[in-house]
Amino acid sequence: MTKSGTIRAGMGGWTFEPWDTSFYPDKLAKAKQLQFASRQVPTIEVNGTYYSGFKEPTFLKWASEAPDGFVFSLKGNRFVTNRRVLAEAGESVTRFVTQGIMALGEKLGPILWQFAPTKRFDHDDFEAFLRLLPERQDGVILRHAVEVRHDSFVVPEFVALARKYNAAIVYADHAKYPAIADISGDFVYARLQTGSDDNADCYTPKGLDEWAVRATTWAEGGVPADLPRADPSSDAPVKARDVFVYFITEGKVRAPFGALALMKRVTGG
Repeated sequence: MTKSGTIRAGMGGWTFEPWDTSFYPDKLAKAKQLQFASRQVPTIEVNGTYYSGFKEPTFLKWASEAPDGFVFSLKGNRFVTNRRVLAEAGESVTRFVTQGIMALGEKLGPILWQFAPTKRFDHDDFEAFLRLLPERQDGVILRHAVEVRHDSFVVPEFVALARKYNAAIVYADHAKYPAIADISGDFVYARLQTGSDDNADCYTPKGLDEWAVRATTWAEGGVPADLPRADPSSDAPVKARDVFVYFITEGKVRAPFGALALMKRVTGG
């Protein structure tokens, strides 16, 4: 029996000009950057899918350039989440999941649905949205994560709703957005957003040590005792869960090195 899920740490995207000199080998062609990056970290969060749609050949190309075992997390399109009435997003959800993402095959990871900081918790409308998210597409199980950024979501009702639909609540380590560590899905998704370019590995060594312990706790089915929860009175079943950790936004220049450093800690490398 598996006693621990798989921990994967990565960064947002693979094209960022400062990485041309800090992360990528000298004179590496931009066309080769995904090939290189996907062999350094086990996962990457794709931000481009939030802003525009892609076609199947693009996803096939990404899959062909990444090695076996690599996983892409795709950010859901903004036309789904940036609307007043989420219940009306059905057509946009369908357009997103049928644009060709299944061409990633086993390299398709979670789909991240990110909401604006102004989006407040409306139980009925949010449930209507979760009901729109397909459990499967073309016979493949889809995994959904929701990142909410308004304090009104820090309530037990939101946790219960996410659990009902097996959607993972994103844990955001952010200076302003609410931090919700409640386990609500079959996997864990964390976005680390308080790093610094002054740190060689994005976060301090102490900070990385702490995140390594938390990621291991999540993978083994537990909840880190030092993280805030919206409903501390209710626990999810204890079982092994895959964990996705992304170094995002602040400290972006050093984000790939944060992912590498965290992976070394959790694998003992």
